Parts: sequence; structure tokens; C-alpha cells
Amino acid sequence: MKKIILVIMLLPVLVLVQSCDDPLKANRYDNETAVDTPGLDFIKAAIDGSNTEVKVSEIAENKATNPKVAAFAKMMVNTHTAALAKLIKLKNKELVKGPYHISQPHQKMIDSLSTLSGEQFDRAYMRVMVADHEKAVELFKEGEEDRTNAVQTCARDLLPEIKDNLHSGETILASLK
Repeated sequence: MKKIILVIMLLPVLVLVQSCDDPLKANRYDNETAVDTPGLDFIKAAIDGSNTEVKVSEIAENKATNPKVAAFAKMMVNTHTAALAKLIKLKNKELVKGPYHISQPHQKMIDSLSTLSGEQFDRAYMRVMVADHEKAVELFKEGEEDRTNAVQTCARDLLPEIKDNLHSGETILASLK
């Protein structure tokens, strides 16, 4: 009998604890975000991607031996720092929980690239930039279709620059072969 009473008493606590981890809960007490799960996924992935691009490109600014690769890395730091500011503004406006850090797979990629040097680093960095920007184009196209106007607008605003970066990256990578 005591066990049943204990379970009944703990049930509301368990429900309350579970609801604290609701991804649709906002970063301000008891508010809900204005974005749905795909919008949350977009914001999280976009912030992770931009954080990753900044971090790996800062490394490339120092390690790149090819002047085109070094210039591209500098452009990536500037571009993705500005994009990150817009994404964080979106995150805050839509009351999305955060902060978001570089994901473990991206951190492993950064660590792996950091061990390379010379032409090997240049080619590997540019391959990563092209692959990541291809994924980013798809992500931001999906963001344009989100039901939340703010997510759509942010994706629409940043997509042309991502496409330009992809094209520049492909051109530089082709020149390194």
C-alpha cells in the first residue's frame, strides 16, 4: 500500500520533470517558442554549421598554404560570423532554448583537419567546405518552406550567400587538383 501511495505522489513530479525538457518550451519561463520542430531543427543545425565554419576557417586562415584557400577561409570567417549573428537573433526572437555548441561530429572533423598541413590541408579543407555548403543549401531550402515566417525570411536571406560560397569553394577545389 505504501508503494502505491509513493508512486501516486511521485507521478506529478515525473510529469513535471519530463515537461521541463520539452523542445518547444522557450528559454523564458513558461513561454512556448513560435517555431515548430522543423523550425527548431533548422535553427539548431544552422547555428551548428555556422559555428563549425567559423572555427574550421579560423584554423585554415593560419594553416592554408594556397593564397586562394587562405582568402576563402578569411571570407568564411566573416560570412559565417555575420550569419551566426542573424541566426542567434532569430533564436532569441523565437524564444528558442540554447545555446548551441559545435556538434560532436563537426568537432571530430575539425580535430581531424587540424592534424593536416600543407597542400593536404588545403584540399581537405576545401572538400569539407564544399560538402558542408552543399548540405547547407539543402537545409536553407527546407528553411524557406518552414511554417514560421521568421525562419523562412532568415533562410531566404542567407541562402544566396551560401550558394555563392559553394560556387567559390567548388572553383577553388577544382583548381587544387
